[in-house]
Amino acid sequence: MMIDSRLRSVHADAAGPDPEQERLVQQLISSLGPQGVDDVLDGACTLIFMYMKWLREAHEAHDKDVIEYVVPTLVTTLRQMTISIPPETIPTMSGMAIAAAIGLSPTLWRQQYGDWKRTELTPLQATAFLLAEHINRMTDDPNFATRLITDALTQMEEADTAAETE
Repeated sequence: MMIDSRLRSVHADAAGPDPEQERLVQQLISSLGPQGVDDVLDGACTLIFMYMKWLREAHEAHDKDVIEYVVPTLVTTLRQMTISIPPETIPTMSGMAIAAAIGLSPTLWRQQYGDWKRTELTPLQATAFLLAEHINRMTDDPNFATRLITDALTQMEEADTAAETE
C-alpha cells in the first residue's frame, strides 16, 4: 500500500507529495507497535523479492542478467538521492537486491547482519519503490507492479480458501 501510494503521488503531481497522504502514512507508521514495524520491514523485503523475481524472469527471457541490468541502475539512482539515502546504506540495499535476484529471501539475508538501523528504513522503502517504478517503465504500465503484488495476494488467498474447504 505504501509503495503504491508513493508511485501514485510521484506520477499524479510534479509539485510534490500530497500532504494529507503523507500525514496518513506517518499516522499509520506511528500507530504500529514493534511487531507491526517488523511486519512492514518484512513486507518491504517481500516486495523487493517479488519484484526482483519478476525482473529476473523478464531478463532471462531475453538472455540478459538481471544483476547486470537492474542493480547498477538501482545503485546509481540511490546515489543521486543524497538527501534521503545515506551513502553507507547503499551497499545494504544493493546486497539485498542481489540476494533477491539469485532467489534468496532478503529478510533472511538481512538477518545475518542484525536489526535494521533507523537510517536504513528510508533506503529500504526507496529500493522497493525504485524496483516497482522500473517494472512499470519496462511494461509501459503505471500500475503493473501493484497488480503484480495484488494478483499474487489474490492467488494466495484463493489457495488458502481452497485448502480450508478440503
